[in-house]
Amino acid sequence: MDFTEIPRQLARTRRFSLGAPRTFSVSPDGERVLFLRTRGGEDPVTCLWLWQHGEERLLADPLLLGGDCGPLPEEERIRRERARERASGVVAYATDADVRLVVFGLDAGLWTVGTDGSAPRAVPTPGPVVDPRPDGAGRRVAYVSGGALRVVELDGGPDRAIVEPDGPEVSYGLPEHIAAESIHRSRGYWWAPDGERLLVARVDNSPVRRWWIADPANPDKPPQEIRYPAAGTANADVSLHVVRLDGSRTEVVWDRVAFEYLVTVAWDAHGPLLTVQSRDQRVLRVLAADPDTGATTVLHEERDRHWVDIAPGLPLRTASGALVRTSDADGSDTRRLLVGGKPVTPPGLQVREVLGSREESVLFTASEEPTETHLWSYEPANGLLRISEEPGLHSGAAAGGTLVHHAHTANGHAVSVLRKGGPVGAIASLQAEPLVAPRITWFSAGEHGVRSALLLPSWYEPGQRLPVLMAPYSGPAMQLVVRARHAGLCEAQWFAECGFAVVIADGRGTPGRGPEWERSVRGDKYRPVLEDQVASLHAAAEHCPDLDLTRVGVRGWSYGGSLAALAVMHRPDVFHAAVAGAPATDPWLYETQWTERFHGHPDEEPENYQRSSLVAAAPSLARPLLLVHGLADDNVVAAHTLRLSAALLAAGRPHSVLPLPSTTHMPTDETVVSALLRHQLGFLREALGVPAVPARPETNSGKS
Repeated sequence: MDFTEIPRQLARTRRFSLGAPRTFSVSPDGERVLFLRTRGGEDPVTCLWLWQHGEERLLADPLLLGGDCGPLPEEERIRRERARERASGVVAYATDADVRLVVFGLDAGLWTVGTDGSAPRAVPTPGPVVDPRPDGAGRRVAYVSGGALRVVELDGGPDRAIVEPDGPEVSYGLPEHIAAESIHRSRGYWWAPDGERLLVARVDNSPVRRWWIADPANPDKPPQEIRYPAAGTANADVSLHVVRLDGSRTEVVWDRVAFEYLVTVAWDAHGPLLTVQSRDQRVLRVLAADPDTGATTVLHEERDRHWVDIAPGLPLRTASGALVRTSDADGSDTRRLLVGGKPVTPPGLQVREVLGSREESVLFTASEEPTETHLWSYEPANGLLRISEEPGLHSGAAAGGTLVHHAHTANGHAVSVLRKGGPVGAIASLQAEPLVAPRITWFSAGEHGVRSALLLPSWYEPGQRLPVLMAPYSGPAMQLVVRARHAGLCEAQWFAECGFAVVIADGRGTPGRGPEWERSVRGDKYRPVLEDQVASLHAAAEHCPDLDLTRVGVRGWSYGGSLAALAVMHRPDVFHAAVAGAPATDPWLYETQWTERFHGHPDEEPENYQRSSLVAAAPSLARPLLLVHGLADDNVVAAHTLRLSAALLAAGRPHSVLPLPSTTHMPTDETVVSALLRHQLGFLREALGVPAVPARPETNSGKS
């Protein structure tokens, strides 16, 4: 098939996410592995699967269960938007302690299925179901409905609300906006191991500003009301309670004025464990709680003059009660793993995520080189062990002597099941194969060694001048320059085949290179990163002298969109056209936790906000700029683009705006995604004077 079909393939495959297995759970005896996966690379409906004795078995297919993947409860729709969920069907599940009972929500209903071969069973509930989770013994299921936390007995007993909203803006058992979007805490309640009590978050949104998001393409629909905590304004009031099955409760007590962010929560064999953080994010505390009195004890406190990072997968304790945490306070510029207060990883090995603990061993991911993330384990008797070898992004799950090793490499996704260090099976990845594979030259640029990738057309021959397209994200949320075949690289190759040399660079602030690198953007989130993009561009031209530096475009989305717009405003001598998708143009309009981490509080450090405002920079625009924004975006609201457009218009600066009706922060509609890529290509070709080129792709070939 012709490479020109790549935009449609990116759309149909939801950027190659469909068909890839994910969300693995291993039973304590190591015999069973649960996972989610669609039936193929273009199938958007996620099913629940079981791997056992070397074979896969389908446990729950939503289409066979009568689920039409139709309207969702509003709370579930929001949860999926915060999680950037691209598929439908069974997109999440939870199990009992032995991984024998599986619970999931489908549409608005509650379902259970056993791993023993029994058929899925619908459990009647009086209302819609959000985030169902069984207790450890599999006797009952808790779920959220209408802001209340309910518990249903699976033996035919009652379904009852154990705690209900006590105010019009109060909910129980769900994360607030900041927790779900920026802290990445997707849950709001946690079972005790004995199944008799739960830790439940109470969220009171009444202090939070009220915003409305309208759908101009459907004027018959009322605006959607949201509570959005913009920088410098009030957050939701979040508290934590031990709730018993009879509805009685005890509040977990900590200084919620000084530590208003409830970051993470767990309830293990040693009791409740939680992490809280100050509003300025410079102090983080790990607390143990007494479930009978609610009193808390400080187990650890971490401080930093910029901010303390939140480590995914923590808090965590080993079987003996040793606290597992990360720290970068030793001066080594390394985020190290500590067990029981003792560093167990060396300087230079950056811990990325803690995946779990079994007895005294800890499974985690870490990077020695920022373009790769490997799977590691630590146990006191044998020390550190690196499990993965091939360059790429590696992760896993383990229990009962079984390890599920998920490898995302230049060849795509592969999942191996190992016991005692040897393979005993595999879980198939059904991802679609890209029509054109990325052809990448890897390099490091400038004095900071900015990790970069250069992608050239398959038909390129030395002596052919090529316009350049910079395609960064380069923000704190993720990396693009990694040794794994992902949608961003495939998309970049499509632009290359259309006549560009594409350069991608992960500048300062991106993950994986240590605390000093990440915190170097404190106070100025864009200018250092922009300098790194320029350094990468010049280094790419040294690798390939045919790059035409008089025709350089830049495109990006979200943080990358903001960076693209600023590039043509601040450096028109380097960048000659830009496409900015969903850009955060006005830092006063973005949320508290994310914005204040980098800029501080706007009342205390307003100069940082002014420095990073695209609206303030509008009069400097002298290059073609295309702004793209989803009008239903409740993360980076469309007001960001509208305010910038108004400022550009007032300053007499021509520009283009492409609104996307009924589209949220990450477009998923096949027509929109495909047409949007082609529209961007047309804009860049016209702005930079790039003619159409003949297609001579070398399908599925590449280099590293």
